[in-house]
Amino acid sequence: MKAVLLDAATLGDDIDLEPIRRHVDSLDVHDLTRPDQCRERLAGAEVALVNKVVLDEALLAELPDLRLICVLATGTNNIDMAAAERHGISVRNVTAYGTASVAQHTLMLMLSLANRLPRYQHDLRNGAWQRAPIFCLLDHRTLQLDGKRLVIVGSGELGRAVARLAEAFGMEVRFAARPGNEAHDTRPSLAELAPDADIISLHCPLTEATRHLVDDALLVRLKPDALLINCARGGIIDEQAALCALREDRLGGLGVDVLPDEPPRDGHPLLEALNEPLNLIVTPHNAWISPEARANVVALTVENLKAYRAAADMKK
Repeated sequence: MKAVLLDAATLGDDIDLEPIRRHVDSLDVHDLTRPDQCRERLAGAEVALVNKVVLDEALLAELPDLRLICVLATGTNNIDMAAAERHGISVRNVTAYGTASVAQHTLMLMLSLANRLPRYQHDLRNGAWQRAPIFCLLDHRTLQLDGKRLVIVGSGELGRAVARLAEAFGMEVRFAARPGNEAHDTRPSLAELAPDADIISLHCPLTEATRHLVDDALLVRLKPDALLINCARGGIIDEQAALCALREDRLGGLGVDVLPDEPPRDGHPLLEALNEPLNLIVTPHNAWISPEARANVVALTVENLKAYRAAADMKK
């Protein structure tokens, strides 16, 4: 069974691929692959291992030997799933590999914003402590998490993991109804929960129902010191509207690990605002990157390979 890994760089060079090698006859590893290189590199391969490389209808039609696509992530949006099915190609992804890592990152953003860390770091860089008339700085009002209300959108494994950590800090956790399904969900909608929320944390997929879920209309319902965190997908919040609210002191803090276009080669307003004295944190989609999480991707991919081989053996 020949396998080809097209974008190993997305796993990092410190992750051992030997477990995958042990379950295939041969493994070709490429750090990165351009669209025009895919056909040549996948020629003759039975298994394609990809993270962000796009495998579309035109490409899949030219790969008669391909029988399995292992996606090294949860999202399968880079794969033409309908075309794969027509060509008899199985697609397997990995889930819940980075739950602990992303939950930890979410709490890091929450704690940093609650303590106004970006604003105090800005003050320190500009010598405010050195000039202070007393022993400490009190310019930015912090938020004690104990007793505060956290509203989570997304009640899957990740949302529940964040809830457990938040409860350890004494927070009251409420889950919002699934966006787009509010009429059939017994939980209150995000719009209903927003006025009493001290923090909103997003852990839902990007769909038509969640695109710009947090927009101007929702932002005006929030307390002026509320915190907003997005470790889900860029575009779930209207970033420009959130930045405007932050600048006008209608939002207490904003932390995002994702942007609509990644990497943001054409820039983004949030990146441009990082030098301003705002309670703003942007991280480069790295909530998931702990070595443990990336090793889990490999381990779960091995399980997908084993399941595929077992199914193939049963057909013989």
